[in-house]
Amino acid sequence: MLSFRVKGRLVLKEVTRMPDAPTGSTVPRRQLGRYLRQLRTDARMTVKAAAEALEWSEAKIWRIETGNTGLRSLDVETICRVYGAPDHMRLALMGLARETKSKGWWHAYGDVIPEGFDLYIGLEEAAVSLEQYSPELIPGLLQTPDYYRALLKRNRPGLQPDEIERKVALRKQRQVLITRVTSPPTLRLVLNEAVIRRPVGGTEVMADQLNRLAELSELPNVYVRVAPFDRGAHPGFDTGPFIILGFHTSGDGHDHEPPTVYVQGYTGALYLDKAHEVAQYSGAFKNIWEDALSEADSTDLFRQTAREMHEP
Repeated sequence: MLSFRVKGRLVLKEVTRMPDAPTGSTVPRRQLGRYLRQLRTDARMTVKAAAEALEWSEAKIWRIETGNTGLRSLDVETICRVYGAPDHMRLALMGLARETKSKGWWHAYGDVIPEGFDLYIGLEEAAVSLEQYSPELIPGLLQTPDYYRALLKRNRPGLQPDEIERKVALRKQRQVLITRVTSPPTLRLVLNEAVIRRPVGGTEVMADQLNRLAELSELPNVYVRVAPFDRGAHPGFDTGPFIILGFHTSGDGHDHEPPTVYVQGYTGALYLDKAHEVAQYSGAFKNIWEDALSEADSTDLFRQTAREMHEP
């Protein structure tokens, strides 16, 4: 536990990993970025001024402050001196920089992870809760290998067979998250009914996927609901797909890492962690969840639809 005050307020409270929460370097990187951004703001320096003083690009300052890149402790020392941070703060942040050097299991799959997605995987690994609305696809954590292969073959026709299998192996490794023995996160998921009606990979593949969904729904930490066609409109029409990631809190109830909304787009992703942004998505998810079928009725629908797909 490290703490200090800047201009009368506490700005750094916890920089160590929580027990039983494998984070790799992602969470420490984001923490470090936020603290450095706060120091720059308190020093009344713009990103442009900071970049000029450090002889770096503005893009590099942005990557550092958003946790998209790691830093050597010597770089942190230089930044702190430019921003005028006191010695005890500089030493604390240099220690946090060393923490960012640890690597998660996913770094072994760097050749098949889409650019920037390693940040999401690290946050997913550290999360204690996931709230997700998925209007078009079964999410990656619940996909069968054949369902995922069908998606890749349809949407990434240029991939070679060995690349496909490498991506499938990565996905299988990600899926260990929800069944791991130690502190698996709670997953609450709402699927649009179209997701279970669309036979991705053909009826046999989709039937197997639906039965897998029903099986996973029996896990104590997995809750899946379906937003049925006959319920009409709901807030998901406006939000599109999203995931809200929640993290450990300290003994006094404060977040070690702020809740984050992940919104994946066709050409990139957004990470939203401002309180009003998270509150908006949390409210939308609550409404979508409450309008959906119950977990029991949703599981029955998975099995029923699977049987229908198996029928000639």
